[in-house]
Amino acid sequence: MVDQNDFRGQRIARAEFARRGIDVTRADMYVMHGVLYMRGAVKPMPNATFTDMAAEMGLIIKILRQRPEIRDIVSEVTHDQVKLEAAAA
Repeated sequence: MVDQNDFRGQRIARAEFARRGIDVTRADMYVMHGVLYMRGAVKPMPNATFTDMAAEMGLIIKILRQRPEIRDIVSEVTHDQVKLEAAAA
């Protein structure tokens, strides 16, 4: 039977990545016994506002570790270290 905390932890993680503008459709993400496992590839969404992917991933991991449903994170994702240009008006 699926642990409800693991189910909630996975939904919280997916929501946080979507909220921050990171596309995780090509990444495998699951929570087992409170540990979030992530592997695959992530990329910024077209409407992303951040400029540094590595810094944004670090921020999201820090936020997720503060949630009671997620005890630890194993991140084996790859991403292009592309500096997105800020739109200058």
